[in-house]
Amino acid sequence: MPLTVSEFDFDLPPTLIAQSPLAERSASRLLRVAPDTLEDLSFRDLPSLLAPGDLLVFNDSRVLHARLYGRKSTGGEVEVLIERPLGDHEALAMVRASKSPKPGSRMTLMDAFDVEVLGRVGEFFHLRFPQEATVIELIERHGRLPLPPYIDRAAAEADEARYQTVYARHLGSVAAPTAGLHFDQTVLDQLAARGVKTAAVTLHVGAGTFQPVRVERIEDHVMHREWYVIPEDTVAAITATRAAGGRVVCVGTTSLRALESAARDGELKAGAEETDIFITPGFQFRVADRLITNFHLPRSTLLMLVSAFAGLDTIRNAYAHAIANRYRFFSYGDAMLLDKAST
Repeated sequence: MPLTVSEFDFDLPPTLIAQSPLAERSASRLLRVAPDTLEDLSFRDLPSLLAPGDLLVFNDSRVLHARLYGRKSTGGEVEVLIERPLGDHEALAMVRASKSPKPGSRMTLMDAFDVEVLGRVGEFFHLRFPQEATVIELIERHGRLPLPPYIDRAAAEADEARYQTVYARHLGSVAAPTAGLHFDQTVLDQLAARGVKTAAVTLHVGAGTFQPVRVERIEDHVMHREWYVIPEDTVAAITATRAAGGRVVCVGTTSLRALESAARDGELKAGAEETDIFITPGFQFRVADRLITNFHLPRSTLLMLVSAFAGLDTIRNAYAHAIANRYRFFSYGDAMLLDKAST
């Protein structure tokens, strides 16, 4: 029988949706999840849960100031969320307005510059930015940090640091790779002292990551596309880890999606391309052995991914336990360490 989205639904008390980060990154809780094992820990326990020779793979994408406000030439207010740049002077974006802007129309954003609406690409608008600077330069100069839709407040000064990982490098995401938000320099130093190695990939997270699955049969869902880069030295580090008997531990679903996308032909390859990989139960994982991740939205593709990785019943039990024990959910929430289910 085909899987349905209803199998990935659950009731979450709104009070468990974390609205702000904790005072310290690594003060969050960590639920260790393995078949028949649920263990309540602190994220600071992570180094003791990994072995010398294990490899952590981080996503080093950095969040853009991708939220912009403005008005149409007709005077109506608009809110623009950049999905991703297309070259230096164009971008795809979500546009909220009382009436959708038409192709050929213009919008003034942040009282600073005009953009032209070129047309639609699915649910996104194709926008042309002025030639005076690149899209990323204009966004970073004038835009605001785009907190997720379930955080019911505007971004504050503290979010400028806390909604970025400490190792973020490459600008391009409109949402943080949130599993990495728990790492601070102390935890990173402890991992290094234990002999745990690190490597990086880059996957620029798009706004589609927050979109619920709106079809009942999940096989009918059309996945959003995201850009990723796998460096040669990361492939070499994974190869060396495997040869030495270590485990590849993905920090976040974004790191996992990048690696599994690059290994879909059976061999992990370095390079850069788009992916629309949709990981659901039954997927054959070729790279990841363990996964560090936050708690995900009901009916979301990321909940389907972790269910594929750890097992549907295992994830159901873990989420029920987390709700009963009042774990904090979503971007600023707590974390899980998942073992890959045996096949």
